Amino acid sequence: MTLREINPKMVEAVVGPGVRLFSQRGAMLAYRGEVSFTPSIQGGQGGLASMIGRRVAGEATPLMAVEGSGTVFFGHGGHHVHVVHLSGDTLHVEADRLLAFEGTLRQGTMFMGSEGGVMGMVRGQVTGQGLFTTTLQGHGSAAVMAHGGVFEVPIAPDHPVHVDPQAYVAHRGDVRNRLSAALGWRDMVGRGSGEAFQLELSGSGTVYVQASEEKL
Repeated sequence: MTLREINPKMVEAVVGPGVRLFSQRGAMLAYRGEVSFTPSIQGGQGGLASMIGRRVAGEATPLMAVEGSGTVFFGHGGHHVHVVHLSGDTLHVEADRLLAFEGTLRQGTMFMGSEGGVMGMVRGQVTGQGLFTTTLQGHGSAAVMAHGGVFEVPIAPDHPVHVDPQAYVAHRGDVRNRLSAALGWRDMVGRGSGEAFQLELSGSGTVYVQASEEKL
């Protein structure tokens, strides 16, 4: 386990021989030891398709490759951070919410329109997020950012989860998503906005939800 939370807004990463990390540029807060930071146009084990996909998606979030021997502390903008440990499964997360991740994870890009056709594209328009999302697959850890902290909600075959699109952070597992219209009490009292839509996630896995509707 290379990444671990040391407080709600910082993570610690231990690097050594054969260990490589990737982080958002500007996310390094402090480090000790002999550690190098190198600009990287892509992270993890993703190939050319990943790089092209990220550029088409407008998600070319600047990354730094972190190598050497020592300990590095990461944080960004005072946002809350949450570490997700993957064991061969896939994490779907918006690129700008990725704080840091281990180089053992394979990075890719998925077109959200393929998950629910037109509804996937509508989700991108309503939430302000891209039509593409970043994927991390394999064995390793990733740190994601959120407003107000993150809580995990399990998704079971007979128990789909409905999430406010603005509060969605990431999801993992064999999960399908679609955007549905919903008339809630906020609309009834004249506070309608994103609450007119809900992101429905079904299948088997976990969705990570932030305790806020504020964008990063």
